[in-house]
Amino acid sequence: MAEKILMVALSPTMDQGVITKWRKKQGDTVASGDVLCEVETDKATMDYESLAEGTLLKIIVDEGGKAAVGEAIAVIGDTGEDISALLAEIKSDTSAKGAEPSVTAQPAIEPAQGAKPAPAVPETPAVQLVQTVQSGVLKASPLARKLAEKKGLDLRLIAGSGPDGRIVKRDVEKAQPPAGRMPSLGMPLADENVPVSQKRRIIAERLSASKFSAPHYYLKTQVNADGLISARQSVNLQQGKKVSFNAFLMKYIAEAIKKNTMINASWKGETIVKFGSIDIGLAVALDDGLITPVVRNCGQKGILAIEEELAALIDKARKGALTPDEYTNATFTLSNLGAYGIEEFTAIINPPGSAILAVGEIRKVPVVTENDSIVVQSVLKLTLSCDHRVIDGAVGAAFMRDLKAVIEQPVMALL
Repeated sequence: MAEKILMVALSPTMDQGVITKWRKKQGDTVASGDVLCEVETDKATMDYESLAEGTLLKIIVDEGGKAAVGEAIAVIGDTGEDISALLAEIKSDTSAKGAEPSVTAQPAIEPAQGAKPAPAVPETPAVQLVQTVQSGVLKASPLARKLAEKKGLDLRLIAGSGPDGRIVKRDVEKAQPPAGRMPSLGMPLADENVPVSQKRRIIAERLSASKFSAPHYYLKTQVNADGLISARQSVNLQQGKKVSFNAFLMKYIAEAIKKNTMINASWKGETIVKFGSIDIGLAVALDDGLITPVVRNCGQKGILAIEEELAALIDKARKGALTPDEYTNATFTLSNLGAYGIEEFTAIINPPGSAILAVGEIRKVPVVTENDSIVVQSVLKLTLSCDHRVIDGAVGAAFMRDLKAVIEQPVMALL
């Protein structure tokens, strides 16, 4: 018997998804566990595995189309089965919500024949290019944007075959740079309306909620980073490879949290949860937003173990392959913009944590010592954002004092 295949929540915060690619075509046989399609969630592009078995009779939502969690994206049943009543029900459900589904150009399998139809070829009118550039509205999926950037292609010169002329992955894959010439550098710029991706929408919602519900306050300190640099150089020499500053900072943060456990806590309204594991997230910038891969239980791991796990997580993040368990529920977050030349900044707390540490660039500056002599030091500026519902000023200050001590004298991490 035919059944609707519904969009499911592929991440804890997902309420709708964008289908970036169908891995099965109408008429294909589907087994339980087969990947039906790829879905862009608020955090990553993930595989949608079928729980149903049978023949893919109808694709309801085309590539590039959106569907809310619980909405039908396809129909699976027996070859030749009449699904007209089910399609009418889906259309009625969609109309009741005030929107039409993004329906694929492929026809449903005819019940009498049961043969797999040839997919219709999407039209790509030549005027699409002119309309895209002149209207100033450039519609493209996040995946298409990433691929175009990688291939060095100008999206304004690519005709879109997705819904409403949206440029999708297949359009970029087919596109080639103009033979014998490059686009004119004098091409006038145009306003561009960039569709809000699932990831960007959830980032906006979560950080707005954090900023306006959690009373933020900020603690700043300046640290002598010479000891940190020396420790890293020694480890790099011993290991024969570079270990990131972030791995050192995550270990040092964990050691300072052990002495100030309220930093590793969360406001729950009637209770405050003090977490037993120090799970530190690192804010990683992607083309379409931020994601925070989390290294679990940093308090029980050494710097090399943290580095190995962190490197693997960052690689997966850049490939859009993180699982929800790998980017959710950090108890503390680190945001490091030093590589961008930023001296200092403040960051918004990443729930469910109650604090986030903003790290700037290490700079050599003249410093006046206690005996009034002037020396050159490698200075690092740190800013801690705290949720005042959980962390009082003195608690935050004690954490920063202990973190400063362990960064300036790394041997303290062994005590």
